[in-house]
Amino acid sequence: MRVLAMLFLAAACCGSAVMAQSDMDKVEVKTEAVSGAVHMLVGMGGNIAVSAGADGILIVDDQFEALAPKISATLAALGSNKPKFILNTHWHGDHVGGNKVFGATGTIVANENVRKRMIAGSEKPFKTAPAAKEALPIITFDQSLSIYFNDEEIRALHMGPGHTDGDSVIIFTRSNVVHTGDLFFNGMFPFIDLDSGGSIDGYIAGVTKVLELLPAGAKIVPGHGPLADRTAYEKFLRMLKSTAGTVRAAIKAGKSLEAIKQQGLGAEWKSWSWDFINEASFVETLYRGLK
Repeated sequence: MRVLAMLFLAAACCGSAVMAQSDMDKVEVKTEAVSGAVHMLVGMGGNIAVSAGADGILIVDDQFEALAPKISATLAALGSNKPKFILNTHWHGDHVGGNKVFGATGTIVANENVRKRMIAGSEKPFKTAPAAKEALPIITFDQSLSIYFNDEEIRALHMGPGHTDGDSVIIFTRSNVVHTGDLFFNGMFPFIDLDSGGSIDGYIAGVTKVLELLPAGAKIVPGHGPLADRTAYEKFLRMLKSTAGTVRAAIKAGKSLEAIKQQGLGAEWKSWSWDFINEASFVETLYRGLK
């Protein structure tokens, strides 16, 4: 199932052909209690964080439009299938695909660059059509925004260019939970979208900043992968610094892309390859971004 899910993620991130409805029918949306008012929903695509309480439902990201009925049913079991707020961590389709459905009754919020990129669509690295008007964020922010909901301040912080140029992390201050968006692929090489304003050094800086902000004992909802803690995120940062350092040194030594692929990124990180981003493709991203 993990391989199938990762292949679907590849289609979503890259704006390639929509997967067959029969494939979507196989997906099960599961709920995991995280801490306080916060739950994590895992289906296909980016992990969803849910705040459920007396004020209603707030969600962070919403996967694919085709999965909206299953997500709605899961949200109903937590209190309501109509979230009042939808926060987007960035603009990729596996995180904003459900906007068109949930935005009909809720308010979509995101960094201003998310709205700009959804309006424009993209040609590279894969073709993505402009979003429908009803799927667009209607409240945007530059650096930060707070929503007071379910007895806590929920803070959205723009992290600068990293995975894209519109990345935000969401901090549930009382529940002590942080949703990193795609500034964290737990145990996997990340997709860094250089064509959407992403940056290798910016990605590392963003992860470093999140760790500096991370409260003691906080639980982390990653963009992809299982629920995590500080130790897992610190290992992710160590991988980023190590692999970027390897490629940076090889570029300085005059090595070609193919030579760096042959050299590899070190035995410690072999297991971080997955269906969409294997070692060779991650080397290509690092080489392109650093050179």
